[in-house]
Amino acid sequence: MPRFAANLSLLFQEHDFPACIAAAARAGFGAVECQFPYAWPAAQLADALHAANVAMVLHNLPAGDWAAGERGIACHPDRVGEFRDGVGRAIDTACQLGCPQLNCLAGVVPAGGDPERALSTLVDNLRFAADALQAAGLRLLIEPINTFDIPGFFVSRSDQALAIIDAVGADNLFLQFDLYHAQRMEGELAGTLSRHLPRIGHIQIADTPGRHEPGTGEINFPFLFDHLDALGYAGWIGCEYLPVGDTEAGLGWMRGGNMPPHTPPN
Repeated sequence: MPRFAANLSLLFQEHDFPACIAAAARAGFGAVECQFPYAWPAAQLADALHAANVAMVLHNLPAGDWAAGERGIACHPDRVGEFRDGVGRAIDTACQLGCPQLNCLAGVVPAGGDPERALSTLVDNLRFAADALQAAGLRLLIEPINTFDIPGFFVSRSDQALAIIDAVGADNLFLQFDLYHAQRMEGELAGTLSRHLPRIGHIQIADTPGRHEPGTGEINFPFLFDHLDALGYAGWIGCEYLPVGDTEAGLGWMRGGNMPPHTPPN
């Protein structure tokens, strides 16, 4: 069975963020991840991680005004300075938290924007970020996001992300492969994992439809977990899903007790 990290931006929301860390540890997680840790002092979060004896394995670069609906600025030609300032902030936070990798959200191309210019901006920004992270001993990730949940998201498929990674040409830039987004956009989950595992730096999960815990939808997670074991995947799998009810009560899939066997549709 792979190793699972609780995504504290979606799980254990009955607690405030620092208290989520201890709750995840009590529930059996050895690691956590989050979308954005920047609203809390990094030293406070580092103390909570140490007290709970769990690792922070991933967080995102700053992604613009999330509350206002922005979902990344890395492809925005007029916000390069803001993006690059955010890289420095993210590196400082990651180093304080002992977090080994940071995810970049490309964002949505501004209305009327030129897609070619957005692509060149994204490649330049990723090259800048990869260089800065390399100097700090960190890995950079780029994540395709499905365009049903975020219409117009600039990077939405694995092959597109891998082509961008090739264009950047940085040894520390990897694909973040979220099975939920990939299932919605392209399917072929096992095949993609088999073909590209050396280029995948982190995996996240949620079932579809609904983006809930494994066992609530169509993805055959028992098969995929066995497949990842057979492939020798040694990284963490981030549980970035919306629990149907109480987070703790819905963890039977992880403990081997409550996830029903997958029945393919007729």
